[in-house]
Amino acid sequence: MLILECPYCGLHADETELAPGGEAHLKRFGPGSSDDDFEGYLFMRENPKGVHFERWRHANGCGKWFHAARDTNTLEVFGTYSAQTTEPPQDIKDKISARRPGWTWREFA
Repeated sequence: MLILECPYCGLHADETELAPGGEAHLKRFGPGSSDDDFEGYLFMRENPKGVHFERWRHANGCGKWFHAARDTNTLEVFGTYSAQTTEPPQDIKDKISARRPGWTWREFA
């Protein structure tokens, strides 16, 4: 079972207390964007076997959104952090690099 720590309230919650929100760190395009940019935002998602960054909501707790870095193959959680950050914190990227040398995910590594 997937267990994540909410970075806001500090509780360790299993996946039944959380609501998944899809891929994290997507670049959103607003009015006036090209059709290709909007199509990419709507439909082009990473689906890796390995390191992935996701959005989660602590639905049965504080109700706040946060990001989680985890391995989709092993369910190993590298860390959670605030949803207001534009890229994963360096300590989480270092932890991933120590466990998965050479990993990549979009523009992060």
